[in-house]
Amino acid sequence: MSETTPFHTIAHIHSDFTAKFGIPRQSGLVESVHATIVFEPEYRNPDALRGLDGYSHLWLLWQFSECVGKPWTPTVRPPRLGGNKRMGVFATRSPFRPNPIGLSSVKILKIELSTPQGPVIHVAGADILDGTPIYDIKPYLPYTDSHPNAVGGFGFTPGEGSVKVNISEDLLQKIPEHLRESTIALLKEDPRPGYQHDPERIYRMAYADFEIHFTVNDNTLKVTDIIK
Repeated sequence: MSETTPFHTIAHIHSDFTAKFGIPRQSGLVESVHATIVFEPEYRNPDALRGLDGYSHLWLLWQFSECVGKPWTPTVRPPRLGGNKRMGVFATRSPFRPNPIGLSSVKILKIELSTPQGPVIHVAGADILDGTPIYDIKPYLPYTDSHPNAVGGFGFTPGEGSVKVNISEDLLQKIPEHLRESTIALLKEDPRPGYQHDPERIYRMAYADFEIHFTVNDNTLKVTDIIK
């Protein structure tokens, strides 16, 4: 018997990711990426955040908002495996799921309890599109949530798939100083799907107010243009 449980959007996240392409594959990979969590009016009670400043990290449960209403299938083609091998949807973090729910671990940078928008949480390392609805926030507990000896299956291991970034100083100057570190860190993660290897292709990644053009050849990503 199928049951429906209503979910309430408690907040929205505001990040510099305006398009899916270029978002890190997992949360925490690029900690220089910052975002803010702004609560909906009915949840703007500072008491709801009491004690949260005692933690360093959070779990965010959020909605794959661009996948709502789209069908799911028992198997998917993970880009990590080249896009031509099927795996069970529950063995992946594909957004096309029976329930479009995402899970991210982020670092708390700062908590502001009194702003014109109510309480605001500043976080680092989010892999979430700007404007995404947040369903819930839970504290990260290192004694139980961290499993150093866990097996990662076919997922990326730290550093795997990274590339060398070649960007001229003139192009880098087009990016505001406070975004330069995160821009380079995102590019180092190689935003391309695992099945795209054309060295002549020019890729375009949206980040903040910029469109970054680049090519990838011999494990080197070269930025060819940055357009505001």
